[in-house]
Amino acid sequence: MKTLNVGVVGCGGIANAKHLPAMKKNGNFNIVAFCDLIEERAVKAKKEFGTSDARVYTDYQNLIQEELDAVYVLTPNNAHAPVAIAAMKAGKHVMCEKPMAKTFAEAKEMVQTAKETGKILTIGYQNRYRGDSQYLKKACANGDLGEVYYAKAHAIRRRAVPTWGVFLDAEKQGGGPLIDIGTHALDLTLWMMDNYEPESVTGSVFRKLADQKDTGNAWGDWDPEVFTVEDSAFGFIKMKNGATIHLEASWALNSLEVDEAKTTLCGTKAGADMKDGLRINRVQYGRQCVEKPDLNAGGVAFYDGTADKPEDTEQKVFYEAIVDGKPLTVFPEQAMVVTQILEAIYESAKTGKTIYFA
Repeated sequence: MKTLNVGVVGCGGIANAKHLPAMKKNGNFNIVAFCDLIEERAVKAKKEFGTSDARVYTDYQNLIQEELDAVYVLTPNNAHAPVAIAAMKAGKHVMCEKPMAKTFAEAKEMVQTAKETGKILTIGYQNRYRGDSQYLKKACANGDLGEVYYAKAHAIRRRAVPTWGVFLDAEKQGGGPLIDIGTHALDLTLWMMDNYEPESVTGSVFRKLADQKDTGNAWGDWDPEVFTVEDSAFGFIKMKNGATIHLEASWALNSLEVDEAKTTLCGTKAGADMKDGLRINRVQYGRQCVEKPDLNAGGVAFYDGTADKPEDTEQKVFYEAIVDGKPLTVFPEQAMVVTQILEAIYESAKTGKTIYFA
């Protein structure tokens, strides 16, 4: 098995919680370069996940000059595009964390750079690799649901505002829960529908709870002074073929209906949701019925299963795309449309108008 030499730009939470452990577990990645604006974080990541001779940088421009096969872009959202574009122009394949970019214009430039350089570019929408997502995607691709003409994209937290890093910083992130977790739900929904042609978007964005105290937040009270993004956002998306999608996203909402990175699909033959595990509903033999597939890896008493975690599969797919030329699961053109729609929801909320696409 060929081993890939990779560099990591951004050594914060998503690097340490997701990508670095998954690369280490995979065993086919040598992490030989680490970059972070806070040098101590890069040093710490090197000690835990890097090769003994791995280099540490505070400027990504120096890292991308290394002899690397790929670069992981795990920075705040506003740095995704400049780092990814520079890395591809320097001859490196790129794994970029979600969302693809802060703006649609940046996402388009990333796609164009990938085409011009011939480098692989993929985005970290790891929820596609979950067992329920894979099963539902196969059902959709097989036509089991028929034409999916109405869908909901769910990203609702009751009180779980991330209080660390730059999550609450509008300048660095471009938004709050919509661009953070709403992006996962929308990606799943568009992927299941295999529909990437939006016609119009109408959006509402709220900052209603951010100034409250004694918040009951999962990670402790947030600081209203630095909470410069929305606490909830909602979008109504109409596709060119007439299909419609309702997107809901919140970090803080007085709701007991809590769902994250889930989708609900309504088709002409059947429907599906992820509300209580994966459920597919249809009429069969004149009766309403619900199918709940067993997605557990195990099957017998002495075997508890070896199913990979989504982040492990994500690394495997990226590795095989580079080494064996196998197809990606997350294509940059798809992720670009997600960014386009998210940006339109923010713009619609700001202007009070429906945003139409050419």
